[in-house]
Amino acid sequence: MLYRSLTTVAFSVISLFAMAQNDVTRTTYYTEPGSYGTKRESDPPNYVRDLKALGFSGVHQVDWINIGLDTRNRTEYRQNDIRRAPTFSEDVPVLFKSRAYFGFEERFGFLGATAEFQDSRRYNSQFAIDNRDWNPMTFIQAYGELKFKSILPRDPRGNYRPVLIRGGRMTFEFLDRRLIALNQWRNTSNNFLGTRISIGQDANDWQFDLLILHPISRLVDSLETTSDFDTTRTDIWFNAAIGHWRKWSPYITIEPYYMGLRQIAGVENGNVNRNIMAPGLRLSGWLWDKSINYDFATTLQLGVDAGKTKQAHLITAEIGYTFKENKMKPRFSLFYGEATGDKDPNDDTDNRFDRFYGFGRPWSADDYIIPENVMAPAIRFEFQPLKSLGIDGGYTWYYLQSSTDRFNNLLDGSNNRDKTGESGNNIGNGPNLRVRYKPFPCLEIISGYSYFMVGEFVQNMQANANGIYSETSNFFFVETTINIVHLVSMIQKQQSSGASK
Repeated sequence: MLYRSLTTVAFSVISLFAMAQNDVTRTTYYTEPGSYGTKRESDPPNYVRDLKALGFSGVHQVDWINIGLDTRNRTEYRQNDIRRAPTFSEDVPVLFKSRAYFGFEERFGFLGATAEFQDSRRYNSQFAIDNRDWNPMTFIQAYGELKFKSILPRDPRGNYRPVLIRGGRMTFEFLDRRLIALNQWRNTSNNFLGTRISIGQDANDWQFDLLILHPISRLVDSLETTSDFDTTRTDIWFNAAIGHWRKWSPYITIEPYYMGLRQIAGVENGNVNRNIMAPGLRLSGWLWDKSINYDFATTLQLGVDAGKTKQAHLITAEIGYTFKENKMKPRFSLFYGEATGDKDPNDDTDNRFDRFYGFGRPWSADDYIIPENVMAPAIRFEFQPLKSLGIDGGYTWYYLQSSTDRFNNLLDGSNNRDKTGESGNNIGNGPNLRVRYKPFPCLEIISGYSYFMVGEFVQNMQANANGIYSETSNFFFVETTINIVHLVSMIQKQQSSGASK
C-alpha cells in the first residue's frame, strides 16, 4: 500500500515536470514566486523609462537611453518605539528620498553604462539621525557593462541567453531579498563596489550569477553636512554564486547558492577577523492550476566569526492559496521564519545568524525585527478590490530563538541581551494592515498601521534599563511616491493628443 502511494506521488511529480518542460504556450521560463514581500526590484529599477516614452519629437525612436526621476515622502507616527532607548516615546519623523537615473544600454551591440543618484533625508524627529534614514547627495550606482546578447545559443523557447559583465558601484536584489537587497522600505539603500557576471536572464531555463564585491559604508555626520561621500569597505569581501534552474517552472524553480563574507582584521573594524561561508537552497513554485504557491529557503553559515566557530542557519517557509475565481483574487498564506541565535555566550561557538545585506521588512511591518535570533510564525492575507487598490495584512508572533542571545533592535542596541536566559523569549505579537492605492501610473499612495503587544522579554529589558516597561506600541505611516518622468510623459501625450484634434 505504501509502495503504491509513493509510486503515485512520484508519477504525479514527474508528470508535472514533463508538462512544464513541454509547455510551448509560454515564451518565458520565469514565474514570479508570489510569496509575500519577496518580489525583486527590476533591472533597471521600475521607475525608469526609455527616452522615447517621453513622447517628445526627435526622441520618439530612442529606446537605448534610460532615464528616471522619482521622489518619495513618508510621514510616520511612532508611539513607544521599542527600538529607542526610552520606554515611552512619541515621534513623527518625515522622510524624503529622491532618485535620478541615467543609463544607456547595448550601444555598438554590447556596451552600456549607468549612473543613479539618491538623496535621503529625515526631519522632524527627536532622535539622532542614522545611516538608515540619512544619506544625502550620493551616487548609489555608477558602473559600466559589457552585454553580449547572442554569444551563447538560445534556450529551447527561443530566448537569448546573454552574458553580462558589469563593474563599478551597483545595487541589486537576488533570491527572496532576505540576504541581498536594496532595502526599498528603508530610506537609504545598500550598494556595493565590484564585479557582477551573469550568464542568462530571468526568461531562460537556467541562469548563473557571480558577485565579487566590497560593501559601501554610508557616512553620517550632521544635518548640515552633505558633502561627505560614502566609503568603500576594502577590508570586507562579499562574494556570491547563485544558480537558477527554471526548466520545470511554474511547478518548481530551484535556486542553489553560495555566499561568503570575509573581513580582514584591521584598525577599521577593531581587529576582528571574520570568514563566513553560507551555502543555501531556495525552492518555489505553483501547483493546482496556480492556486497554491510555495516558497522554501534554507541557509547554513559556517566558518569563523571573531575567533569563534560559526554554526548558524536561516529557514523560511511560506505556502499560500489564491481564490482565482474571485475577482479580488484574495490570497491567504502561512509563514514561518527562523534565524538562529547564540546558544551559549561562554563557549567557542557563535550560533547567531548574520543576515548579510538583506532586508528587515516584511519580517515586521514596524521594522522591529531582522532575521537574527528570531522565530516568527505568521498568517497573512492579500486582496485587490480594484485594479488600482491593493490591501494586505496579517498577524505575527515573535520569539527569541535563543533566550540567551540578544534582540538586535531593542533599546538602541543596549540592554538587549540576558545571558542567563531568565528574561524569557517572548518578543511580542500583533496585527498589521497596509493599503496601496495607485490612481495614476505616476502616483502611488501607501498607508499602513501596525499594533504591537510587547512580550515578556522586551518588558523585562525595558524595566531593567529604565525601571518601567510599556505594554503596547503603535506605528502608522502615509507614503507618497511620484514618478516624475512618467508624469511628464503623461502630460506630453495629453498635449499631443489635444493638438492633433
